[in-house]
Amino acid sequence: MPSPDIFQRIKQTLKRGGPGVIGAIVGFFLALIWVRFGFFRLVFILILTALGYYIGVRYFSDRETVRRWLDKIFPPGKFR
Repeated sequence: MPSPDIFQRIKQTLKRGGPGVIGAIVGFFLALIWVRFGFFRLVFILILTALGYYIGVRYFSDRETVRRWLDKIFPPGKFR
């Protein structure tokens, strides 16, 4: 069984990684859901992970950009 110290290290790494790490994790899990096993599918998973990282860094690094994006989708007066 892993020690609690390992979980603390993972937690700190995720906090320091920022939106790029979050985007990469989301892309990775979407790729795992999309495909199963095999070489070409593995390459596909890696491509989606890199794409998720890029989207996370590009679009979710600035909170104001995310807020404007959400305001376009959900008007401010109706949903929050």
